[in-house]
Amino acid sequence: MRCFKGVLAGCMAATMLALIVPADAARIENRFAVFSGLDKITGRITSFDVAINESFQFGTLQVTPRICYSRSPDEAPKTDSFVEVNEVTLDRQVRRIFTGWMFADSPGLNAVEHPVYDVWLKDCSTESTSSTPPQ
Repeated sequence: MRCFKGVLAGCMAATMLALIVPADAARIENRFAVFSGLDKITGRITSFDVAINESFQFGTLQVTPRICYSRSPDEAPKTDSFVEVNEVTLDRQVRRIFTGWMFADSPGLNAVEHPVYDVWLKDCSTESTSSTPPQ
């Protein structure tokens, strides 16, 4: 790591942090991704979990997690999921509006923003935590 005179303290802190945090922290694959969704019309927030490679209908959106990773409890929490979100239009056409990684640590970074709905990742789980049946 290269350090320049004006940023020596910050560079030293980053170097020390790199030595403390293990680079090869084990990922845990989970069976469910836990999301929150906001209906902007009603102002209602709904929490729901979705099994990996299954779809959940939230309003006009179909949310499908492909993988959901977390870390062991003794490591820094880093929860992320690769998600596909489709919108079912009024004429029953399905169009992809989001494909990518969502990060529970930074919900605003890659949350789905739609004119009516917002969806973001909250957590990953090995078992279902929702009483809402899949649709």
